[in-house]
Amino acid sequence: MDVLKKVPVREQDPKVRAGNFEEVCLGYNIEEAKEEAKRCLKCKNARCITGCPVSIDIPGFIREVENGNIEEASKVIEKYSALPAVCGRVCPQESQCEERCIRGIKGEPVSIGKLERFVADWSREHGIKPKPSSDKNKKKVAVIGSGPAGLTCAGDLAKMGYDVTIYEALHEPGGVLVYGIPEFRLPKDTVVKGEIDNIKSLGVKIETNVIIGKSITIEELLTDEGFDAVFIGSGAGLPKFMGISGENANGVFSANEYLTRSNLMKASRNDYDTPMVASKKVAVVGGGNVAMDAARTALRLGAQVHIVYRRSEEELPARVEEVHHAKEEGIIFNLLTNPKEILVDDNGWVKGMKCVKMALGEPDESGRRRPVEIDGSEFELEVDTVIMALGTSPNPLIPSTTEGLETNKWRCIVADEENGMTSKEGVFAGGDAVTGAATVILAMGAGKAAAKGIDEYMIRQPLGIDEYLNKK
Repeated sequence: MDVLKKVPVREQDPKVRAGNFEEVCLGYNIEEAKEEAKRCLKCKNARCITGCPVSIDIPGFIREVENGNIEEASKVIEKYSALPAVCGRVCPQESQCEERCIRGIKGEPVSIGKLERFVADWSREHGIKPKPSSDKNKKKVAVIGSGPAGLTCAGDLAKMGYDVTIYEALHEPGGVLVYGIPEFRLPKDTVVKGEIDNIKSLGVKIETNVIIGKSITIEELLTDEGFDAVFIGSGAGLPKFMGISGENANGVFSANEYLTRSNLMKASRNDYDTPMVASKKVAVVGGGNVAMDAARTALRLGAQVHIVYRRSEEELPARVEEVHHAKEEGIIFNLLTNPKEILVDDNGWVKGMKCVKMALGEPDESGRRRPVEIDGSEFELEVDTVIMALGTSPNPLIPSTTEGLETNKWRCIVADEENGMTSKEGVFAGGDAVTGAATVILAMGAGKAAAKGIDEYMIRQPLGIDEYLNKK
């Protein structure tokens, strides 16, 4: 065994997986997991932990994997994470825990994410569930949204003994985990459902089809329904567009809508009455993980797919792994290219997209080199569908129906990073509703911080908000 190299992970063949929605990465078996675990140096001052937004004891669980004690490894992870099978699949470990791995200085870092995934999958397959708290109290907390932030906050509060109810606007719980991330990256019926069932086993109740701000307001939750605190983890599901001509044509989608139809509405399946547009040539505008997800979904639905991105490959914000998989599957990358206009036929349908070539100039406020148009480089891309994957922002419904809830200029809820406290007494917030669109694990970190903040707030009751803040 070469300790400087990761144990390779098994994957579906690109030519096969491009035609199905089954999971691409097949993960480790127990022998492979134990072999990879041996590469861990078990550092006393583990830098990898500092790179994890939920501070998992990484050397601790890996040590148990190496010794073959998988159930004990799951107990270690359980103390810190409510969604290990999800995180093991979709977290950007390469820029977090694995980036700080000491083994990675002279070789490849330990495959922390793949080991976490193995432990979580093994636990689910062997019926291992977290134990509910025996120390129940009479305090009630409402959690708005069942995405990563809401599920984490609810799970942590339930472990502390709180009576927790999650309110979800859609017909299935899971938030972005069910509507935003494709099946081939994150299986729904096994992985996501399994994680949600674990949180339910802690005593958390979930009510679906409840739109906070329409069905019921936050004020009513606190006054009429008897909740002592509310956590807002409603995410950022409002799509952004470019504002170019032709964006209102038939055949133009936000990535959010396209992925929701495919994932949550099962529109990719012939046995569901929610069919997708039968596209032949698709352009996905954007270069993040969502763009890769939309492009790879369109490919599996039978289209030739182009990624159109205004910067170079070095600036692509998507995970390296996702870009690699997209290329393997045959997606065409039109880099240093920017849309100027969507071309529309006489019937109002997309028939193409006018683009311009770009060159990289000086760095902008993000630190990335600013793309500049090359004069005379316009060309037309023949497509019948355009998917805009340009990011999302929070829906303004909750702030607009909640008096005293402060938002910033991006319409994000203003909340304390350390404890999730907002400007409204008893109301906490975290995840994409606060930061704008970010990663699953950062949302989980915010949910975890808010659960701690809510617990501290409850302990200090009946202090008013001003007194509470002064005591900090």
